[in-house]
Amino acid sequence: MTTDRRFARFNASGTAGPLTTHEVPEGGMCLSTFVVLTESGNPNRVLLGHLDSGANWDHIGGLDSERVGTHSKGWMIPSCHLILKESPQDAARRVLSEQLGLKDVALSEPKVVSEVYTPKRFPDLPSHWDLEFIFRGDLPRGTLPRAAAWKELTFVDVSRTRKSEMARSHEDVLESAGFRFAEAP
Repeated sequence: MTTDRRFARFNASGTAGPLTTHEVPEGGMCLSTFVVLTESGNPNRVLLGHLDSGANWDHIGGLDSERVGTHSKGWMIPSCHLILKESPQDAARRVLSEQLGLKDVALSEPKVVSEVYTPKRFPDLPSHWDLEFIFRGDLPRGTLPRAAAWKELTFVDVSRTRKSEMARSHEDVLESAGFRFAEAP
């Protein structure tokens, strides 16, 4: 019996058997880690930032300058694409260190979310596939990282924030983590 299904079992050479593919999905695929930090005692207040377009986001987040310019106007979660062969846990520690200047922050095990969608910025492109690893942590009240990668970094009450204030579809990530946004006026 031969199946026509194409499983997400990748091998660059394509020699690992008939159920393996060597093609990246046409619309692309990203593996990303998100670090959702809340303020202790205020579970709706999430650490969000506005990107500093002069920071080295290509190195610390896998973002090219065009994407940085586009997304610097909205709130973003500290996050990054995984480096090839990097574990999601190592990527989360890298986000804490490189983007926030934090060490020794206890994080949950990741919630894993898979999404297939048409990118808002490129509605004519084929569907894109994201695998997201969402880590949660808590920072003591009054602890606000000061990191050069961000123009602004602060705790934002998500329940009083509109989805339109978010960048890069990070509102979807926060909803996947259990947060609810303010209703649009």
